[in-house]
Amino acid sequence: MYAPRVFVSMLGALAVFAVATYWLSGSFSGTVLKTVICAVILQLGYFGGVLYLVWKESRSRSTNQTVAARSDDAEKLAHTPFKGTEHLNH
Repeated sequence: MYAPRVFVSMLGALAVFAVATYWLSGSFSGTVLKTVICAVILQLGYFGGVLYLVWKESRSRSTNQTVAARSDDAEKLAHTPFKGTEHLNH
């Protein structure tokens, strides 16, 4: 999500919303109030989307680190003999 593009798109959507609301209701004060409410809802949605992307990336990195740690542990175990089995490797 590129922030300036989102901001310009949000302003465009709010402008269309304001024009349509004014055309349907004919009330300037009602249009301003509804447009402000719409802007808050859009911002909440944008904020929620960013939080979701951060959470998803964090979860992905955490999973990758766990998998890497397990594969490192498995590799170490494969190359080290267990107690009492040294004679089997000769």
